[in-house]
Amino acid sequence: MILTRRNFNRGALSLRAAIASTPATAQSQEEGQMLSITPYKIEIGDEAIADLKDRLGRVRWPEPITEDWSRGQPIKLVKELADQWRNAYDWRAHERELNRYPHFMTEIDGQPIHFMHIKSPVPDALPLILSHGWPGSFVEFFDLIGPLTDPKAHGLDESIAFDLVIPSLPGFGFSSPMRSPGWDSAKTAKAWDRLMKGLGYERYGAHGGDAGALVGRELGILAPKGLVGTHLLQIFAFPSGQPGEMEKLSPFELEGMANLANFEKYGGYQAIQSKRPGTLAFALVDSPVGQLAWNAELWFGFEGAGADHMDRELYLTINSIYWFTATSGSAANVYYEDTQTGAGYRETNNPTPTGVAVFPEDFRSVRSFAARSNNIVHWTEMPHGGHFAASQAPDLLVADIRKFFGSLTG
Repeated sequence: MILTRRNFNRGALSLRAAIASTPATAQSQEEGQMLSITPYKIEIGDEAIADLKDRLGRVRWPEPITEDWSRGQPIKLVKELADQWRNAYDWRAHERELNRYPHFMTEIDGQPIHFMHIKSPVPDALPLILSHGWPGSFVEFFDLIGPLTDPKAHGLDESIAFDLVIPSLPGFGFSSPMRSPGWDSAKTAKAWDRLMKGLGYERYGAHGGDAGALVGRELGILAPKGLVGTHLLQIFAFPSGQPGEMEKLSPFELEGMANLANFEKYGGYQAIQSKRPGTLAFALVDSPVGQLAWNAELWFGFEGAGADHMDRELYLTINSIYWFTATSGSAANVYYEDTQTGAGYRETNNPTPTGVAVFPEDFRSVRSFAARSNNIVHWTEMPHGGHFAASQAPDLLVADIRKFFGSLTG
């Protein structure tokens, strides 16, 4: 039951979060420390919504040099998104949908951490932590919740079921404000283990994509007691230069080299966020259209592959969360942190049983490259789907997660 309200200031805006008056606490058996966990409700103030609509009505648009995708997201697409966000998109309806599931807040190493916790009706379900990427959010996983937690209701074998923990990465959305530097993927992996142990789980699995895949692999490297396996959408491993290694690639993997070349051609956001996220933050946090266009680089693709079939309501919901929490700058920071330490990309040995689901319209991980430093026990090359597989091809992803963890748990 929601008893009190706490106000969190975001500049001139107010984000209201309703929480229980008496915090629940959970004991982390491994760390020997208490986690204070409080129920949380997403509740954005009317003034914040009005401010967003006002800003969207006063955009100073750039004069396009070209109308295509060669220099960035085309003005036609961004104008369509901005118009929908201002005039047709209903935040309140989506806010109600978000609040259908139980949300919680805790603090780990001084950092606020938001997460959803959905328990399965199946006894002894395997706890599973799901990690999103950039520029994504916990909302991406909504289509997975039902089939993973309540498989019988979705026509699936209920012997494979999961309790789900779905956090927002540090500095993303409601896991804010970012209170200190140093939150690379390795530190987040340690925090996730602390969270799972603090919830009372002695045995659990992990899944992640994009930045969440880096966290998932770092969890594998950490190999904490109780981690049964980690399932990833990408392992970012590259040619080592050994003679003949490219000749061993499958046709599927060779085709993926074109995806990599396309990223090298267009992926400017990674270079900027890896080097100067603080400067970029001023534009993203002050301009909703700036944020809208910047985040579209991955969601809609460098050449517009997702322009016709991407769920724009989902995209606007995720952008709304970034906007209302003023976290586009702190979310970009994870690229900088990982660049400083090599977390997520380093070829340190990952001994944890690892499964990889490779989607064709995404970075196509190469098994022989990934196997150099990972304990690969499961590998699937998907027939379709892209970078945001949890929302683009949820049935395929659900099936692969169930198959992987089913093989590990019997």
